[in-house]
Amino acid sequence: MLIQEQIAQVVRRALALAREQGLLPAGPLPDVVVERPPRPELGDFATNLPLRLARSLRLPPLEVAQRLASLLSPSEAVERVSVAPPGFINFTLRADWLCQQVDAILQAGATWGNLDIGRGQRIQVEFVSVNPTGPVHVGHTRGAVLGSTLANVLGAAGYQVVREYYINDAGSQIDAFARSLWARYLQALGRPASLPPDGYQGQYVVDMAQELRSQFGESLLALGEQEAQEKVKAWGVQRVLTMIREDLQRLGVEFDVWFSERSLYETSCYRKVMDILRQGGYLAEREGAVWFVSTALGEDKDNVLVRSSGLPTYFASDAAYHYHKFVVRGFDRVINIWGADHQGHVPRVKAMVQALGIDPQRLTIIIAQMVTLKRGGEMVRASKRKGELVTLRDLVDEVGPDACRYFFLARSADAQMEFDLDLAKKQSQENPVYYIQYAHARMAGILRQARERGVESDGGDVRLLREPAELALVRRLVLLPEVVQTVARTLEPHHLPHYALDLATAFHWFYDNHRVLTEDRALSKARLKLVEASRLVLARTLALMGMSAPERMEKG
Repeated sequence: MLIQEQIAQVVRRALALAREQGLLPAGPLPDVVVERPPRPELGDFATNLPLRLARSLRLPPLEVAQRLASLLSPSEAVERVSVAPPGFINFTLRADWLCQQVDAILQAGATWGNLDIGRGQRIQVEFVSVNPTGPVHVGHTRGAVLGSTLANVLGAAGYQVVREYYINDAGSQIDAFARSLWARYLQALGRPASLPPDGYQGQYVVDMAQELRSQFGESLLALGEQEAQEKVKAWGVQRVLTMIREDLQRLGVEFDVWFSERSLYETSCYRKVMDILRQGGYLAEREGAVWFVSTALGEDKDNVLVRSSGLPTYFASDAAYHYHKFVVRGFDRVINIWGADHQGHVPRVKAMVQALGIDPQRLTIIIAQMVTLKRGGEMVRASKRKGELVTLRDLVDEVGPDACRYFFLARSADAQMEFDLDLAKKQSQENPVYYIQYAHARMAGILRQARERGVESDGGDVRLLREPAELALVRRLVLLPEVVQTVARTLEPHHLPHYALDLATAFHWFYDNHRVLTEDRALSKARLKLVEASRLVLARTLALMGMSAPERMEKG
């Protein structure tokens, strides 16, 4: 149990006791929220419960706080309880309890920060899922980093996580891509051909056509045009998927499942969904098309599921896909990470899920907002259809995977962001990636130096850690489980890079003010334990973000 939850329990017992003794009148028990105060001098934790009770109890909040504080039972972790205007109860942790956490961290090892919030619930995180018509671009890269980090944290929080990529291998975009590749293939053979109006103009299509020519020569021309284009389509989709996989792996992004949209139509899933909607009265035929009656569920307008041509829309695929997620595979929760261009689709997908008899609260859709690249103070333009394309591979080649991951994580998903390419490449403390990883390299260097001198931390007495910089560092170390809990509950992974930066800052302060290896053998052993625990926690934090923890770095 986290220390803040232990404090919350103590507050609940005090509230119950105050009512038993008549110090506070009876009434409904509100949730007890224990949070970090805005300034460290106020303590380690605080609750505003008296402020929330004051109106219903018709008492001044400061008086409520004083009555509750007088009944708080002693705790081995809490040194001091104080009351502060206008009605807060503040808690300061004991220094000896904090120091004991260093040993607890070392004992937990790489599992430090793990929780059991999920209790084994099955949760699917579906992200990236770009059409297999070209390379992953910068906007999709943000979603890739968000999704993979969320999956890491949810796994640490006790969920069974499945990372999934939805392959949009059916529909008009794939057909347009196939026609584009066919035209470029004919051009590569010296045959006259024009790119279709809705075609893909990127240089990568030209390069793929050259590969196609090298592999098949003119043999495809001997086939009927439809058969040849189908073969080109299948080859092109697989080639692009291979490229996408390779690029995502360079960013440290892996998937457990690559799910084909076409499979929804090759099995009974699509037909089953249409039957359920028809039986529920959610389908209507108008203008030769089949519509989903979204307005019956509070939407502003109905949505087409099947065009008048008889071809299903992407929305029909979405309906079948979500039915497959929740009903066929039985996920308890599903998280979709979509780009900003899908913002308007959220309500109708939620309505569709409800129409299928699934609680829409089980589906969370996170929108990753737009990304703007900046170099030399100027914006870097990107346009996929025109071929002026800044890809994931370009970005990783220029700044490295760790900088990509950190900068994309550092802003909330719902905020538009500027990615400063120059800052991301700096080998100095101005760059938070360098600053954080250099802290880890410093920790590793100290431990390496201790081994060379034959100094070990075994038997080190953590009670000797009494200096302000030491205790400030320990206070940062014990926060990781709390950060994991926050990210798992809010689905906001930007808390992780902020925590990593705070932890690195606390360590650099400790390092700049105190020598670890001194003539005092006992103190050296205690401080070595602190450095070992710091390295373990920072490495774990970096791993949750999908970043590396270097053992050596040059000082910038």
